[in-house]
Amino acid sequence: MELSNHFISIKKSPILFFTTKPPFSTKALTKPFDSHSPKLTSPAHSLQLETLKTLEWSSLCNQLTPFTSTSMGQSITRNAKIPIGKSKEESQKLLDQTAAALAVMESGPLDFSGIEDITRILDSAVSGTLLTVGELCAVRRTLRAARTVVERLKDSGDCSERYAPLLEILQNCNFQIELEKKVGFCIDCNLSKILDRASEDLEIIRSERKRNMENLDRLLKGISARIFQAGGIDKPLVTKRRSRLCVGVRASHRYLIPDGVVLNVSSSGVTYFMEPGEAVELNNLEVMLSDSEKAEEIAILSLLTSEIAESARDIKYMLDGIIEVDLSFARAAYAYWMNGVRPIWTSEGCGGISSGGGDYLFSIDIEGIRHPLLHGTSRKHLSNILGSNSLNSMEVDEDSMLDTGKHSKNVSEFPVPINIKVEYGTRVVVISGPNTGGKTASMKTLGVASLMSKAGLYLPAKNTPKLPWFDFVLADIGDHQSLEQNLSTFSGHITRICKILEVASNESLVLIDEICSGTDPSEGVALSTSILHYLRDHVNLAVVTTHYADLSLLKDKDSRFENAAMEFSLETLQPTYQILWGCTGDSNALSIAKSIGFDSDIIERARKWVEKLVPEKQQERSGMLYQSLLEERNRLEAQARKAASVHTEIMELYHEIQAEAEDLDGHVKALMAKETQLVQLELKAANSQIETVVQNFENQLRKASPDQFNSLIKKSESAIASIVQAHCSSDSLPASETDTRSYTPQLGEQVLVKRLGNKLATVVEAPRDDETVLVQYGKIRVRMKKSDIGSIKSDKKSKATILVPSLKRQVKQSFSELNKDEEVSHGPRVQTSKNTVDLRGMRVEEAARHLNMAISAIEPLSVIFVVHGMGTGAVKECALEVLGKHPRVAKYEPESPMNFGCTVAFIK
Repeated sequence: MELSNHFISIKKSPILFFTTKPPFSTKALTKPFDSHSPKLTSPAHSLQLETLKTLEWSSLCNQLTPFTSTSMGQSITRNAKIPIGKSKEESQKLLDQTAAALAVMESGPLDFSGIEDITRILDSAVSGTLLTVGELCAVRRTLRAARTVVERLKDSGDCSERYAPLLEILQNCNFQIELEKKVGFCIDCNLSKILDRASEDLEIIRSERKRNMENLDRLLKGISARIFQAGGIDKPLVTKRRSRLCVGVRASHRYLIPDGVVLNVSSSGVTYFMEPGEAVELNNLEVMLSDSEKAEEIAILSLLTSEIAESARDIKYMLDGIIEVDLSFARAAYAYWMNGVRPIWTSEGCGGISSGGGDYLFSIDIEGIRHPLLHGTSRKHLSNILGSNSLNSMEVDEDSMLDTGKHSKNVSEFPVPINIKVEYGTRVVVISGPNTGGKTASMKTLGVASLMSKAGLYLPAKNTPKLPWFDFVLADIGDHQSLEQNLSTFSGHITRICKILEVASNESLVLIDEICSGTDPSEGVALSTSILHYLRDHVNLAVVTTHYADLSLLKDKDSRFENAAMEFSLETLQPTYQILWGCTGDSNALSIAKSIGFDSDIIERARKWVEKLVPEKQQERSGMLYQSLLEERNRLEAQARKAASVHTEIMELYHEIQAEAEDLDGHVKALMAKETQLVQLELKAANSQIETVVQNFENQLRKASPDQFNSLIKKSESAIASIVQAHCSSDSLPASETDTRSYTPQLGEQVLVKRLGNKLATVVEAPRDDETVLVQYGKIRVRMKKSDIGSIKSDKKSKATILVPSLKRQVKQSFSELNKDEEVSHGPRVQTSKNTVDLRGMRVEEAARHLNMAISAIEPLSVIFVVHGMGTGAVKECALEVLGKHPRVAKYEPESPMNFGCTVAFIK
């Protein structure tokens, strides 16, 4: 056998099909994905398993399953085998990998679709079992997909540094590029067929077999055709029986093949399947070539199997790296879904310095954290609500789950977030408070948060959570009663605590629920105190819950103890699930019993017994003091919220005023432009009226006799004077102080505010009896005295009076030109877009208004083309009427055969 031109060539090698032990080592370099360290001693290992079970670690791992992309990753999360850092450095590396995966997700997720779990295939190859074509193709697909993942990470350009933690995972992996190419060269995975080029012998065998089959087929088809022509068969039939090609013939016509061999007979006995004598040698050659082809294919598969077996160790190591990358992306997607934030480590040995470099007073500072299992349940519930409210409630996919953070404000805040704050130097925290108040859930939240941080998971909290790295998280929560082991509740409880004390180190976190409960209270308090003193000296932190009030007194004697209480509302008789650090809490057993409907007589007797048992009503005074502190805290919080609200409103008003002030220059320019436009309009109107008087005077002057000249002049002067008077009147003089006082602004009128530098404002409220007016400038409303407000008319009119001399000069100029008989010369009669007014399609009123505006705006001594169309003639009649009456139109020419639908007007 010879494999490919550029691959390993083995001439006529025997079949490498292992039936016994393989001739190479099968020891693989694997990366452990077990959450339990193999180095742990047996008690520590079993205790760690029990703690993980108590904290429901497997349920949390299952939440990661939908975010994994490979079957191997799903198997790890379902079996709660995700890696947990065995040291602070390992946990930091896991967090860095999660952060890098989040960075990659910003540009799109990686494609793991081609990666399959080929562990069983590799084990089969190592054991000597011959791999099939399909199994070889699975190995090739996985190798190619893994290489694509790495290439995507490496081709990220400037972001490669951000992806470095992921690239380090696959840095030492051998992706077996040559093996992948060799399998692809030998096998067509789309057709699941070994290619001819796989070896020279296979190519020769298949070529010879093809020629032989062509000859055999041609021979048998010719014989079958002759049998058909002789009536020996209904239609020519060439088939295969006993792995040999033959022809079909009726039993009565078997003589047509005298030297034939009967290979088979039909069930009815009518048809014989015979191999003609001429085809025997060709059939023998076909069988021999077929066997040779199968042997050569097995040899090729055996060679590829042996190469995969030799590379199994590297391939498994590469698969473990791919699983790590897959789990990194699962943690990143889970963090995105949970709105998680990255925790940082604190180290008391460095004087209160966190791994992030900042100085903090707390060794544990976690704000607004929710238990991930409860938080995950609430987010799934929210997704279901969003899905049911959508138009297509069946299409609620992972993307919609990732977008639920936008709508979370519309859902009640469940679970209730809690704050966990433990100062440096604190070794034991004693949590007291009512039953069903959330003590156990809060303690579990701390334990789960510690495990999540060690496993590289982000926390569902606010800001930046800070906590130490714990080597062990050891918990005694729940009832450990066992009939099988003859353990009572107290015995099981103490047995578990004893194991914890044996395993715990000075870097451990110990969680004990209801310490030393289930026994005589005095002995329970004594034993609890002794245990807490031991934990104070031997662990990093111990958190215990209790109903023993005496344990809260330990803080008074030793600063390494701290108290905490679960808040309970005496108004609603319901827990608020908030932790009050530094406080001691009442159990409120009597209040809870009353709220659930206990007999009032029993409750009252119990209260009397409490008064007898607690001397000098110390319990009552403690409860009253506690309640007053809660009320004071609530009052201060309400004041803080109110102050924040007022501050927000003040800042909004400040920004509005600042924006208005920055835009004052723009307002001034706009007002000046508006005033100028109004004055120009008044000036145009006055000019138009004066031009009309002058035009009438000229017309009358041509017809009048010399005796009538003086009367015509006086009449025209009187008309012009009245026009000037109408536009100037008494406003040409400055407004007096008396006029200002007598001015009364009207609602909605625009006025000038003197104190704002004569800025333009709007009256939004009618004047009051106290001579004040409410005006609005921009978004600001202010009440001003009437004396500080002026009318804008005087300003406009004063500007108009400036133009009176020029108007009079224009009148005198017009009179001086009355005696001139020169013919007025208009511009050229060339139609352009500027001197054309198109009235087609307009109504009569709109056409008249549009034409008047066009005539008023055009330059003197111009020609204007009025296009009115043919139509019904209404627009045309309107246009001719306007042209006949307008004072600026000297004359107009009606439409002509050369210019239908258009009238030409000459402007004075």
